Amino acid sequence: MTHFRSLFLLPAVLSVIRWMSAPVADSLTQLQAKPLYEFTEAEVGTYLAHLHTTEPDLRKRIVHLARKNLGQLYELYLLGEMPFETYDPQPLYSIAKSDCLVFTEHIYAMALSRDWPGFMRLLQRIRYRDGHIGVATRNHFTETDWNPSNRWLVRDITADIAGARVEKFDEKIDRSKFLRNRYQLEVAIPVENHRETYLPFADVALAAPHVRDGDCIQIVRGIVKPGAPADDTFGGSAWIGHVGLAAHGTDGSLHIIHSSDPAVREETIAQFIARETAHLAERDAAGKPRLLGFKFLRLENDPLANLRQLDGADTPRVTLPGGARY
Repeated sequence: MTHFRSLFLLPAVLSVIRWMSAPVADSLTQLQAKPLYEFTEAEVGTYLAHLHTTEPDLRKRIVHLARKNLGQLYELYLLGEMPFETYDPQPLYSIAKSDCLVFTEHIYAMALSRDWPGFMRLLQRIRYRDGHIGVATRNHFTETDWNPSNRWLVRDITADIAGARVEKFDEKIDRSKFLRNRYQLEVAIPVENHRETYLPFADVALAAPHVRDGDCIQIVRGIVKPGAPADDTFGGSAWIGHVGLAAHGTDGSLHIIHSSDPAVREETIAQFIARETAHLAERDAAGKPRLLGFKFLRLENDPLANLRQLDGADTPRVTLPGGARY
């Protein structure tokens, strides 16, 4: 008798299931047709849950989300620490706009997350040294702050790729001066002397066979000093001035997806170099920054496992100003 009753009730149960799942299916269909930068916070959470379930490959999630954000408007100096601090009264995240670093950080954090709260925590862990939210602990300098702080996420493979073609330059990182000039904040931080490496743009073909989807591409820019010795051409005036994400075209060519005025774009590395080097002589004569080359950072196979080794059970560990855990 129970068996026949179950058969009788089955159509009704299936009807209820279809009724309950239809709004979710309709919502996902709409989100799949909508650019990421038009999402609400709730829609981001819904989409990340769906993407994490349907696409197990982290690299594919990164490229998918990056391409879904093509056309997002560019705005420099977009984020701050509001509402936790007022030195930089910008918010902690942005969906509608990005600059190059905001775009890269948001895509990485989203691709690693299953929901909105997870995305927000991972984003702050990426943006701040050891996840301590504050303008003084933000990863302002890519070479000496962002890259070391995110060693669990990416690792530098530039020297391995470049081999004998590697170029080096020295930097003096004065964080105290930077914080004083930008935010009128007095913090005593020792000056750091740093040596960096890059692959000259003319040798970018060396990188193409090694770079994978989802890797981080960092652009080194500098000012040429007319008449300077060959080994000091860029000394003290070169830096990482732009970042983006690696992807590949259908023909296998290496692409960069990045946020650059006026909006997020995807282009081949060859196209990027052509744009950046179109007026080198004029830029050099005017003492303006110009393209020198690239750094390549390999996305780790299991970043969250690496982060758990650093943060323990409270991964990702995020700390608010004053010491409270977020």
